[in-house]
This record gives sequence, structure tokens and C-alpha cells, in this order.
Amino acid sequence: SSERNLVLLISITLAWIASGFQLQVHNNVLGRHIAFRPTITASTALNVAVPATWNAGNNFGKGTFRFYTGFDKWMEPFPDEDKAKFPEMFSFPKGVYEVKMKSPLGIVFEEIEVGRGVYVQDLVEGGKAERMGIIQPGDVLVGVTAIKVVGAKWERRMIPAKNFDFDTVIGAIGSNEAKWGCEDVILQFSRPTEADDKEVDEFMVFFEPPSDNPWKVN
Repeated sequence: SSERNLVLLISITLAWIASGFQLQVHNNVLGRHIAFRPTITASTALNVAVPATWNAGNNFGKGTFRFYTGFDKWMEPFPDEDKAKFPEMFSFPKGVYEVKMKSPLGIVFEEIEVGRGVYVQDLVEGGKAERMGIIQPGDVLVGVTAIKVVGAKWERRMIPAKNFDFDTVIGAIGSNEAKWGCEDVILQFSRPTEADDKEVDEFMVFFEPPSDNPWKVN
């Protein structure tokens, strides 16, 4: 299937990145050869792998990556060899964590600066977030699941949220409705006292839509 070919292409590419050689791959999905001679870093591996996890055109709303249910499940299609060679890709950076919640969340968000980024200003006393005992005031929202509908098709993706304004964050959270098969909303946070901003930014590249994808927000 085209979906299996995409995962295979990613896997082969990552393996050759580890060895440092140029790779000529015939991509049956695209119908053409692609050459890779990347720098041997996990960051480069991310940049190569990301486009194949996104659907566009007639493939939108199809395939393994169309509905995000959690980070571990999202990374399952990748083989164990890749996980051993690029551990940075398969675990959260220090100070970053993911939670699944049902609304109402019991979180008071506030913009970090006008129109850009939100952090946890407070937790509602007795609310879900406080009872969960994981989220803390001061934590920064770096990712959120959202629904996008194109025609009769739809997807749920984890989207980087560090540059979202307050209204966009609330809209993304609210889009995780039962009519789209959502039982929860999934949030990713970084804790400023523990996380390295550069590492967080590099990690979130994996969830960044390509420029030609319907998910891309300019």
C-alpha cells in the first residue's frame, strides 16, 4: 500500500543517515528517485521523515497518521532499529510531557505575549487538571491536537502551539469533538524550569506541517 511504502521510505532513509552514505531511493508513491546525503543528526532525520507523515490532495484523511491518539502510538510504525539509532526522536525532551484530557480541562491559560504563545496561569480548584496532578502553573503549551476538515475528509493532528494566540489555542482544543471520533484532547507542555527551549523547538519540528499541506497556518 502507499502508506506502507511511505513508512518503508522513512525507515530506509533513517538507516542510511546513520551510516552517512548517499541513498538513491525509488519512491513508488511519488514515481521518482530521491537522493539523500544528509548530516548525521536526529534533527536531519526528523526533517526527512516529517513530510511522509502528512497527507495532501487525495490522500488527505487517509492512512496511519490521520488521527493522533498519543505519541507512543504515533511512533509505532517506525522499526526498532530507528528507535535505537535515533532515541531523541522517540522520547520527549527533558521537561516536556503529554496529557490526555476531557473537557472541561480546568486550566486557566494566559498569553505569554500579545498574540503569541500561552502558558498555564492557574488551575481551577478541584478541576480535572488539578486532580490529575501533572500540569503546573507556569507550564507552556507547546502542542495541541486539532481537527481539520477538507471537503468530506478530516484528520486529527498534533500541532505545534508555541506561536498560537489565545483564541487559536481555544479553537484547537474545542475542535476535538465527539462527532470527529475524539474522546479527549491531547496537550503537550514544557516546563521552563526543566526544559531547554532549543531542544523543545527541534523536537516539535516533527509535528510541523509542510508548507504545501492543508494544515499549514501562515
